[in-house]
Amino acid sequence: MNSYTNRNSWLKTALFGGACATTAILSLLAPIGSRAVRAELEESPKAIVDEVWQIVNREYVDGSFNQMDWQATRTELLNRDYTSAQQAYAAVRTALAKLDDPYTRFLDPDQYEQLTSQTSGELSGVGIRLELNPETQIITVVEPLENSPAISAGVQAGDQIVAIDSQPTEGMSVEQAADLIRGEVGTQVSLRLYRSDRGEFDVTLERARIELQAVHYKVQQEGGRNVGYIQLQEFSSHAAEQMRSAIEELSDRDVDAFVLDLRGNPGGLLYASIDIARMWMDSGAIVQTVDRNGESHDFRANQSAITNLPLAVLVDDNSASASEILSGALKDNGRATIIGSQTFGKALVQSVHSLSDGSGLTVTIAHYYTPNGTDISHKGITPDIVIDLSAEEERQLASDPELRGTRADPCYARAVSTLMAQLKPAPLATQ
Repeated sequence: MNSYTNRNSWLKTALFGGACATTAILSLLAPIGSRAVRAELEESPKAIVDEVWQIVNREYVDGSFNQMDWQATRTELLNRDYTSAQQAYAAVRTALAKLDDPYTRFLDPDQYEQLTSQTSGELSGVGIRLELNPETQIITVVEPLENSPAISAGVQAGDQIVAIDSQPTEGMSVEQAADLIRGEVGTQVSLRLYRSDRGEFDVTLERARIELQAVHYKVQQEGGRNVGYIQLQEFSSHAAEQMRSAIEELSDRDVDAFVLDLRGNPGGLLYASIDIARMWMDSGAIVQTVDRNGESHDFRANQSAITNLPLAVLVDDNSASASEILSGALKDNGRATIIGSQTFGKALVQSVHSLSDGSGLTVTIAHYYTPNGTDISHKGITPDIVIDLSAEEERQLASDPELRGTRADPCYARAVSTLMAQLKPAPLATQ
């Protein structure tokens, strides 16, 4: 993406989550000033300072820069001497803080890599989550990830990691163990594991790119009906294709209705939320975005819905940004019943930029509005059916995630009763 006015590239790099990034890399404009000045900047930490300033100057949603003299800020930043990248990073963060926008933020190289990996929906490694067992103080496998080298090799939750490439793990932190296990795709790592019913044994794993599952689904039998339950955890770059597969497979299994669970979903990529909305809606507006110049982009359904079966959507106060785009579109178009508690209330769009030293920048570029023209900033979306869980109910669901999407889950139970009321009575079996 070279500019915000390029609609397609802007769509591919925009995101709706304060904690999310995008895999797209944006080309940057040349620094302002003479060739001599540019050469000097390229040889110093000031290069990053100037890159950040220019991106914000070009794209930030508030043309007044929070009533700040942004040109004077550039002069001040470039008149300083920086002896390290960390000093430049600190100066950039101080300048950005004056915008009073938590979503316009600087990311050091490690943060940028983590965030782009998150939203890409992929990671490289062997696919295991680790913990330091609080009782044994031994590095232990919490779970192997789906479609990972670890699960293919038979690694199980509860396996203790005794050694990594012959290096004992006694006294190691989780971070130290993870650093040893990480590595380039295609390389190998040897783990010595201990399992209570097997003793110690070795496995050799080849590191690979692993697609993370953002979508989980199942069929529930409810009062003689099949209900397709889909949980969407984030709007990553693989979320739409995974959602399509889930809807199609559940439809093939003759479900009568759907429950889409967006609780705890913090958001993600803009194009993923639009693509997923189009899977549920044949017609109607999805979202409108408006930049600092008042230029608006309207996104609509395009007659590509996969199903028109009854739908209930579960939300809570951690359903944010892209989750609010999707639930807002489904609500305003009368396509779904929204159930749960008030959503987070984030109505801003960010783009993500890779900087020349591997660091990054997220910058707010637009506001968005639901199809009915509602600005949900700091208000969120009010569900059609409000259910505020008690502290005990929240603790129960948090301590046993398997209860989500069952009758022990109050929001799911209400969704089922709502959907059953929309369906004709199930046909009686005949002999």
